[in-house]
Amino acid sequence: MSAYAERMDAEESRDIAMIERVADERQRREHSRGFVETPRKVVTVTLRDLLTRELPPREMLLAPWLTSQSLTMIHAWRGTGKTHVALGIAYALASGGTFLNWTAEAPVPVLYLDGEMPGSVLKERLAAIVDAADKEAPEGMLRLVTPDLQPDGIMPDLGTREGQEAIEAELGDAQVIVVDNISCLVRAGGKENDAESWGGVATWALRQRAHGRAVVFIHHSGKGGQQRGTSKREDILDTVLALRRPPDYTGDQGARFEIHFEKARALYGKSVDPIEAVLDRDEHGKQAWAFKDASNALHERIIDMAELGLKKDAIAQELGCGRATVYRHLKDALDNGEVIPPKPRQRKRLTSHALGDET
Repeated sequence: MSAYAERMDAEESRDIAMIERVADERQRREHSRGFVETPRKVVTVTLRDLLTRELPPREMLLAPWLTSQSLTMIHAWRGTGKTHVALGIAYALASGGTFLNWTAEAPVPVLYLDGEMPGSVLKERLAAIVDAADKEAPEGMLRLVTPDLQPDGIMPDLGTREGQEAIEAELGDAQVIVVDNISCLVRAGGKENDAESWGGVATWALRQRAHGRAVVFIHHSGKGGQQRGTSKREDILDTVLALRRPPDYTGDQGARFEIHFEKARALYGKSVDPIEAVLDRDEHGKQAWAFKDASNALHERIIDMAELGLKKDAIAQELGCGRATVYRHLKDALDNGEVIPPKPRQRKRLTSHALGDET
């Protein structure tokens, strides 16, 4: 064999060995992330069997949108108020109380997974919620896992089977799991925009659903305003809520945002109308949420600007909406007597006095 042929054989052997190593490493990662499962027997039923079988109905946990066995995502830009909303939902569930215009029919055990907040800040926010709440959560109904209380300060990684098993060991009787947030608690599996990176977490979430639990994922919004990363995440979800800052938002307003339902299975009408919410203080200094229909909020802002003398184009530009939207709201306001039509401007007669005496 010539030296050239020997060299080619050696290079080919190295290439094969490298491919085998890559394949072995890929298989190892997939097993650790829960992507690969041992073969199992598939259960098949007939239509008659399905229609006559007793299956537990979904229960309404937080009306009108959060049910048992539901999978939900809430996403927003950083600093918008995602964790305020997540904690408000968790405590409303645990206490059988209310958050914004959503109501829990009875206390529900909740496990809250906090991925990034310092323990002292988490404690401060929860203390404010408890102080302002109309109902107190029974002991043990809200349990929390937070980095500062872990021995090494590191939270389990839901992107791995090991991390999933660590969390499942702490589930207890939890009926709702809040994952705050995906970026901090799903670290393995590759890039966020890689659909394959979500496979292991999707399997875990579906396993929780099969056991009767609901999961609420908290996530960041991407540059286009949708949830950041692969859209495949939304395939298994029942509900997707987006928090968006109003067009006239200013930094000194703190937690003020609109809540929009981007996906809502079996929900329609008023249940999915967007609302505007703002976190404020009441007369006793306790935190208090105020909210109203988001379309009404836009209507009011358009009227206010019109009464200040702004033209339609200026209002549309300021609020980030179309000129036709401004026109429609102003027409409705005029028809309903909400604003006084501006008087026509009278043209001044030009005289030598008005023009100025140049002689």
